[in-house]
Amino acid sequence: MARTAASRAASGATPLLGIGQVLARLQPEFPELTPSKLRFLEEQGLISPARTPSGYRKFAPADVERIAFVLSMQRDHYLPLKVIRAHLETIDAGETPALPGATSAPAAPRPRRFRRDELAREAGAPPALIDDAVSAALLPAADHYGEEALTVLRSLAALRAVGIEPRHLRSVRVAAEREAALVEQAIAPSRRADPADKARSLERALELGRHLETLHASMVRQTLVHLGR
Repeated sequence: MARTAASRAASGATPLLGIGQVLARLQPEFPELTPSKLRFLEEQGLISPARTPSGYRKFAPADVERIAFVLSMQRDHYLPLKVIRAHLETIDAGETPALPGATSAPAAPRPRRFRRDELAREAGAPPALIDDAVSAALLPAADHYGEEALTVLRSLAALRAVGIEPRHLRSVRVAAEREAALVEQAIAPSRRADPADKARSLERALELGRHLETLHASMVRQTLVHLGR
């Protein structure tokens, strides 16, 4: 059962935050976060903010950390909400969830963020490779990057080792943009039906993107299989 804001405040000295304060804290890192997105996450059972007697939502620091975890998993790992929910249930049980591409999850439930120099060092790549990736539109120009960028940079470093440079991979970006356009076209009717519900549209778009990613990987494997014949 959800606790009231008064009971949560009485059980700890940390003040609770309103929706506006939560947005102010998280939007610099997650600019897509909106009040409707917070309500959607609550509807999906991913967060359980307290309520005032008037019905206003109030968030504890743990709630804010939980929201950041959900948004990071969507942004950096493209995970569906049902998988993120399973990770949260594992964390709530005091266990460590296995995140994609890792043998073990980080101790804290929030994925890492990297400065440019940290990203290059973690990927075992020269800093100039980040500049080349940005020039080829394979990475965004930014001061900080998430774990998805780390995965991309590691792949670019491995490809460069055999002579495939970021500039040779511009077609990958073009193909991704075309696939994204297909997804946008597919979800357009639902967006028109409920323009305010951006959270559901994003979840559906990410789901379709995962199907396209699976199809793309399969096509590459099928094309390369002749090398073993």
